[in-house]
Amino acid sequence: MVAARAVERRGGGGMKKSDVMAKLTGINQGDLQLEHMNCKDLQRHRANLLLQNNHHYADTMMKITALALLAGSAAAFAPAQVAKSSTALNAEKSKALPFMNRPALLDGSMAGDVGFDPLGLSNIDDVGIDLYWLREAEIKHCRVAMLAVTGFLQVEAFGPAPGCEAATAKCQTDAFWQIWNSHPQYIAAGLIMIMMIEAVSGIAATSGRESGDRAPGDFGLDPLGFMKGDPAKVERLKAQEVANGRLAMWAASGLILQGCQTHMGGIEAMSNSLNDNMF
Repeated sequence: MVAARAVERRGGGGMKKSDVMAKLTGINQGDLQLEHMNCKDLQRHRANLLLQNNHHYADTMMKITALALLAGSAAAFAPAQVAKSSTALNAEKSKALPFMNRPALLDGSMAGDVGFDPLGLSNIDDVGIDLYWLREAEIKHCRVAMLAVTGFLQVEAFGPAPGCEAATAKCQTDAFWQIWNSHPQYIAAGLIMIMMIEAVSGIAATSGRESGDRAPGDFGLDPLGFMKGDPAKVERLKAQEVANGRLAMWAASGLILQGCQTHMGGIEAMSNSLNDNMF
């Protein structure tokens, strides 16, 4: 009513009521349209703000994810224990094979132990075989091989022992069969002696392994008193025995193999090799 009166005042007193109502209706519709447009603009503005916020949130999350992945990758390639000293790392490596870890049981306490065990034999602990048994076998074969090489070269250089004159061949593998054909009792007596020595050795090794009071290969045989001197000298002699014994095992294997192949003695084969390759 107030609006109608205002319209009547503006338009003059001659306007009809219907015209006034129509004009008011047009004014109200225009206001409504304007208000409706303002609401749409507001909604559109809010939508744009939400869209921008979503884009900003997505970018932030992508950056955080990328940083997390980079940090994880760097951690994957970083050393596990940076503070670990190089001395400790070297202590875990084998002296003989620096690219392999030192076997757990080969701690250097045995003479000649340089951590060489690529096949892992020192870890065997079943069917009656353990590191003690393996060490006993190694020292035994070292000593036998040194005696064998000495015997090969001595007989070839100075001739056979008294009573074995039938062994005239320089190659000791051939001389063995000469003795077998002429005096087989000698071979039988040698085999019996080997059996007796093996029996004593087996009893000593078994009892020593059970009691822990005997070192592998220790039979108390020291007529010259080498084991009663300076402890450092004793350890050096033990290491030399193992080192020379290992070399003798290779030498004995070579003498036997080349004897079977060429039927030549060790000294004879070496002399021929030197003469054929002289400049």
